[in-house]
Amino acid sequence: MKLIDIAEVARRSGVPASTLRFYDEKGLIKSVGRQGTRRLFTAGVLERLSLIALGRNAGFSLEEIGAMFAPDGRPRIDRTSLAAKARELDRTIRKLTALRNGLLHAAECPARNHMECPTFQRMLRIASADQARRRRGRTVRTLAARPASQKT
Repeated sequence: MKLIDIAEVARRSGVPASTLRFYDEKGLIKSVGRQGTRRLFTAGVLERLSLIALGRNAGFSLEEIGAMFAPDGRPRIDRTSLAAKARELDRTIRKLTALRNGLLHAAECPARNHMECPTFQRMLRIASADQARRRRGRTVRTLAARPASQKT
């Protein structure tokens, strides 16, 4: 079994050595020894780092990603978690789409100034209400959540 030192893992994976040490301390990856002061890993660490990167890109926390590995190190990805994350991403996409649409409307609004625009006024009310809800720990409503008949 060929071992790879931490510098080579960092070079091949694009993950900084400091992050590799952090992942090792958190149990996401496992060094199998040392060569002097350098940690050594099996070649399988590169695939595991790819899985961690995929999970991070999808928005999973390191704790959630850690739970996606069995004690023997094999992936055990919970499909329910994947579906829940996909629904969360859909909510984020709707929120960002509404925000983008609001900004585009504000940029192209025919009103003399934004304070005269009913859509801009509604955006201000929603933003103010969302800020108050966040302070109270409630969910955030977006312009996208409003019925199409109430959007202008």
